[in-house]
Amino acid sequence: MKSRRLIKFARLLRKHSTIAERKLWHRLRSRNFLNLKFRRQEPVGDFIVDFICYDKKLIIELDGGQHNEYSEKDITRTKKLEKEGYKVLRFWNNEVIKNINGVLTVIKENCNWPSP
Repeated sequence: MKSRRLIKFARLLRKHSTIAERKLWHRLRSRNFLNLKFRRQEPVGDFIVDFICYDKKLIIELDGGQHNEYSEKDITRTKKLEKEGYKVLRFWNNEVIKNINGVLTVIKENCNWPSP
Protein backbone atom coordinates (compact mmCIF):
# COMPACT_ATOMS: atom_id res chain seq x y z
CA MET A 1 0.00 0.00 0.00
CA LYS A 2 1.26 3.46 -0.87
CA SER A 3 2.02 5.67 2.09
CA ARG A 4 0.11 8.91 2.48
CA ARG A 5 3.42 10.76 2.71
CA LEU A 6 4.54 9.48 -0.70
CA ILE A 7 1.16 10.26 -2.26
CA LYS A 8 1.25 13.83 -0.93
CA PHE A 9 4.80 14.31 -2.16
CA ALA A 10 3.91 12.89 -5.60
CA ARG A 11 1.06 15.41 -5.88
CA LEU A 12 3.47 18.21 -5.03
CA LEU A 13 5.93 17.00 -7.68
CA ARG A 14 3.15 16.97 -10.29
CA LYS A 15 2.41 20.61 -9.54
CA HIS A 16 6.07 21.60 -9.86
CA SER A 17 7.21 19.56 -12.86
CA THR A 18 10.23 20.53 -14.95
CA ILE A 19 10.07 21.73 -18.54
CA ALA A 20 11.31 18.32 -19.71
CA GLU A 21 8.68 16.50 -17.63
CA ARG A 22 5.91 18.69 -19.02
CA LYS A 23 7.13 18.18 -22.58
CA LEU A 24 7.25 14.38 -22.25
CA TRP A 25 3.96 14.25 -20.33
CA HIS A 26 2.25 16.17 -23.15
CA ARG A 27 3.20 13.31 -25.50
CA LEU A 28 2.43 10.41 -23.12
CA ARG A 29 -0.78 11.54 -21.41
CA SER A 30 -4.35 10.51 -22.28
CA ARG A 31 -3.19 7.44 -24.20
CA ASN A 32 -1.60 9.70 -26.84
CA PHE A 33 1.38 7.37 -27.15
CA LEU A 34 0.67 3.92 -28.60
CA ASN A 35 -2.67 3.99 -26.77
CA LEU A 36 -0.81 3.17 -23.54
CA LYS A 37 -1.84 4.48 -20.13
CA PHE A 38 1.01 6.34 -18.44
CA ARG A 39 0.99 7.92 -15.01
CA ARG A 40 3.37 10.63 -13.83
CA GLN A 41 5.04 11.16 -10.48
CA GLU A 42 3.64 7.84 -9.30
CA PRO A 43 4.58 6.13 -6.03
CA VAL A 44 6.04 2.67 -6.69
CA GLY A 45 7.23 0.86 -3.59
CA ASP A 46 9.39 3.28 -1.63
CA PHE A 47 10.01 5.53 -4.64
CA ILE A 48 8.22 8.10 -6.74
CA VAL A 49 8.93 7.48 -10.41
CA ASP A 50 8.64 10.17 -13.07
CA PHE A 51 6.50 8.14 -15.49
CA ILE A 52 5.15 4.60 -15.46
CA CYS A 53 3.14 2.34 -17.73
CA TYR A 54 1.87 -0.49 -15.56
CA ASP A 55 0.70 -2.53 -18.56
CA LYS A 56 4.23 -2.69 -19.97
CA LYS A 57 6.01 -2.58 -16.57
CA LEU A 58 7.97 0.36 -17.97
CA ILE A 59 9.35 3.23 -15.90
CA ILE A 60 10.79 6.39 -17.42
CA GLU A 61 13.05 8.59 -15.32
CA LEU A 62 14.30 12.05 -16.31
CA ASP A 63 17.52 13.38 -14.86
CA GLY A 64 18.76 16.96 -14.71
CA GLY A 65 22.12 18.11 -15.95
CA GLN A 66 23.58 18.69 -12.50
CA HIS A 67 25.52 15.40 -12.73
CA ASN A 68 27.69 14.12 -15.54
CA GLU A 69 26.68 10.57 -14.77
CA TYR A 70 24.01 8.81 -12.78
CA SER A 71 24.54 8.85 -9.04
CA GLU A 72 24.97 5.76 -6.91
CA LYS A 73 21.50 6.51 -5.51
CA ASP A 74 20.01 6.38 -9.04
CA ILE A 75 21.79 3.11 -9.80
CA THR A 76 20.59 1.50 -6.55
CA ARG A 77 17.03 2.73 -7.17
CA THR A 78 17.05 1.35 -10.72
CA LYS A 79 18.31 -2.03 -9.53
CA LYS A 80 15.54 -2.25 -6.90
CA LEU A 81 12.85 -1.38 -9.45
CA GLU A 82 14.27 -3.91 -11.93
CA LYS A 83 14.13 -6.59 -9.21
CA GLU A 84 10.39 -5.82 -9.01
CA GLY A 85 10.13 -6.64 -12.73
CA TYR A 86 10.17 -3.13 -14.18
CA LYS A 87 12.18 -1.96 -17.17
CA VAL A 88 13.71 1.43 -16.28
CA LEU A 89 14.67 3.93 -18.97
CA ARG A 90 16.66 7.04 -18.04
CA PHE A 91 16.93 10.18 -20.12
CA TRP A 92 18.62 13.50 -19.51
CA ASN A 93 16.30 16.50 -19.43
CA ASN A 94 18.15 18.08 -22.35
CA GLU A 95 17.55 14.93 -24.44
CA VAL A 96 13.81 15.34 -23.95
CA ILE A 97 13.90 19.06 -24.68
CA LYS A 98 16.12 18.86 -27.77
CA ASN A 99 15.16 15.47 -29.21
CA ILE A 100 11.69 14.41 -28.05
CA ASN A 101 11.13 12.25 -31.14
CA GLY A 102 14.34 10.31 -30.45
CA VAL A 103 13.29 9.79 -26.85
CA LEU A 104 9.85 8.57 -27.95
CA THR A 105 11.50 6.16 -30.40
CA VAL A 106 13.55 4.61 -27.58
CA ILE A 107 10.45 4.35 -25.39
CA LYS A 108 8.52 2.68 -28.22
CA GLU A 109 11.34 0.18 -28.80
CA ASN A 110 11.19 -0.74 -25.12
CA CYS A 111 7.43 -1.26 -25.12
CA ASN A 112 7.78 -4.38 -27.31
CA TRP A 113 5.20 -2.79 -29.57
CA PRO A 114 3.12 -4.34 -30.94
CA SER A 115 2.61 -6.66 -28.01
CA PRO A 116 2.87 -10.40 -28.72
